[in-house]
Amino acid sequence: MVAISMTCSLPTLTSSKLPRINRYPGMAFATVNKDAVSLGVKVTEGLGNLPKVVLTSSHGSEAELYLYGGCVTSWKVGSKDLLFVRPDAVFNGQKPISGGIPHCFPQFGPGPMQQHGFARNSNWSIVDSDNVDGSPVITLELKESPYSLAMWDYSFHALYKITLHEKSLSTELKITNTDSKPFSFTTALHTYFSASVSGASVRGLKGCKTLNKDPDPKNPVEGKEERDVVTYPGFVDCVYLGASNELYLDNGLGDVISIKNTNWPDAVLWNPHLTMEACYKDFVCVENAQIGSVDLEPEKSWVATQQLSVG
Repeated sequence: MVAISMTCSLPTLTSSKLPRINRYPGMAFATVNKDAVSLGVKVTEGLGNLPKVVLTSSHGSEAELYLYGGCVTSWKVGSKDLLFVRPDAVFNGQKPISGGIPHCFPQFGPGPMQQHGFARNSNWSIVDSDNVDGSPVITLELKESPYSLAMWDYSFHALYKITLHEKSLSTELKITNTDSKPFSFTTALHTYFSASVSGASVRGLKGCKTLNKDPDPKNPVEGKEERDVVTYPGFVDCVYLGASNELYLDNGLGDVISIKNTNWPDAVLWNPHLTMEACYKDFVCVENAQIGSVDLEPEKSWVATQQLSVG
């Protein structure tokens, strides 16, 4: 475990260790350590004065994430940001951050509660940090709150571990049922990649059962993917059930990104096309997802990992 550098004027603890970090809405307080910057974990003030964590590997790669929404907003290899944040993104601690890697939990898409659930609208806390051979690691947590209980009456514990390597960004999401009764959920990582949409394509989906939400998202058309290479010729909103545990995104900008996972059984491709005319040409979404409900008994956990890597 390492101390976390705090570069904005945030209250701090006096201990030089971080066995447990005090939790306040959207804020984590940790020891100020001038040497911690070299360990690659820094908490600073981001857009809208929201707390932001900057990870820097010893190899020069960099990632940024906001505690609001537990949202990774940037992943740079060299000077190139491989993720995309929409120009209409709002950093006000009220609306979800539109871009990067937003959480969809405990509901993917529309349903009984608000679109994509509440995790992307909630303040996460830092519970741990480390540096392994020059690769910074940080773990965030989210628990039930009056806000979440108002729409989903269950106690839970979510841990989100992010590791930055030289040419990859890995995440592990662990959901534990801390309630006395079972619950069900769906979830996804709604990843926005920087891209030239006209040249972007995805490999690894051939043979998947598809649920195409175009033209009517409420009545998706079932089908089967027959293409080796799937492109984004217009509006795209399609679920791929039983997807491969490794997909390959050619972002049309000269990069091929491997999207590898464990226990994310499904995938979603999305691009809003002309419904988002200001920026649709500059990104595509390739999302690891759990479309079917996960039924979790009390004290049981569900874990899924994602690794994004570029050659």
